[in-house]
Amino acid sequence: QAQFVESGGGSVQPGGSLRLSCAASGITFSFDIIAWYRQAPEKQRELVAHITSGGSTYYVDSVKGRFTVSSDSAKNTAYLYMTNLKPEDTAAYYCNLRPPREKYWGQGTQVTVSS
Repeated sequence: QAQFVESGGGSVQPGGSLRLSCAASGITFSFDIIAWYRQAPEKQRELVAHITSGGSTYYVDSVKGRFTVSSDSAKNTAYLYMTNLKPEDTAAYYCNLRPPREKYWGQGTQVTVSS
């Protein structure tokens, strides 16, 4: 069954860093856009960043300069390196295609930024 599996979340203090990983099983990266999304409590899921098969990237304004998205097609894995984390980055983080496919949503990985 094709799915994404996210990992690497945790609890950090403001200003801290985390690297999230997104492993794909049964989904080929080569011809897709891989995106990171997040959902904070009582808020809608939002797009955070994406990377295309050609290496082009996109970031939502609130994370520009702090987050870096990358991928390794040989490993079928995408990454989100997050630095200078802020309390407002607290959310469950997910990866999926862009546009997302409902059947590919995984469990996500929780990121909590708090002092």
